Amino acid sequence: MAEKTFTKEELAQYDGIDGRKAYVAIDGTVYDVTNVKQWTDGYHHGHDAGEDLSAVIDHSPHKHTVLEHLPVVGKYTG
Repeated sequence: MAEKTFTKEELAQYDGIDGRKAYVAIDGTVYDVTNVKQWTDGYHHGHDAGEDLSAVIDHSPHKHTVLEHLPVVGKYTG
């Protein structure tokens, strides 16, 4: 099966609101944060699901270490 790719507009549909899945893009990879309790309702520490968070992950306390625990759902093309 071909890997799913997401444009900015497609990723925005996965905002975690009203029962929708919550995805975020980091460095070209799209991760599913739907079942992460810190991402309830698609929101986590001032950031929204459905967005590219590459520019802010290095400012988080966990940095990239949290990503290894998240399901990868595709590639982000922007």
